[in-house]
Amino acid sequence: MNPTNPDNPTNPTNPDSADTPGSSDSETEICQELRVSLILSPERSIPVPARLSYRVDDPYAVHITFHLGQDTPVTWVFARELLVEGVFRACGQGDVRIWPTRLAGRNVICLALSSPAGDALLEAPAGAVAGWLERSLRRVPPGREDAGLDVDGALAALLAGH
Repeated sequence: MNPTNPDNPTNPTNPDSADTPGSSDSETEICQELRVSLILSPERSIPVPARLSYRVDDPYAVHITFHLGQDTPVTWVFARELLVEGVFRACGQGDVRIWPTRLAGRNVICLALSSPAGDALLEAPAGAVAGWLERSLRRVPPGREDAGLDVDGALAALLAGH
């Protein structure tokens, strides 16, 4: 995949990328539905519906929700900056590690997630992740995350016991 190819429908620089299937943008949230692969072994994986979301009121974080066929989906929250770096090179330590790779002719983003409940290795389509991430970066540019936060108001509410 060539990320600068304007004919690529998931190209982050393509203005139509917000119209890709499964994407939705509002004033406060940018979402992308996608199918990731849960890697069970080198020979076996299962598809898992997932949803990436970025909320303006939580500007430093990304949320990824996995729909595992249970009553309650599983949501992970981690730094947007970690995902930005992980699109280009291996990063993270501890609970969330991210790296790009190419498998069977496809560009994918690998996510290694670890919790007391267990570990998971997932592969997400790089084009969909990069397109969604670019939309979030256009909405709230890096270094401007605190511009929309009402820190004084939140602190006053906290101190007032609300």
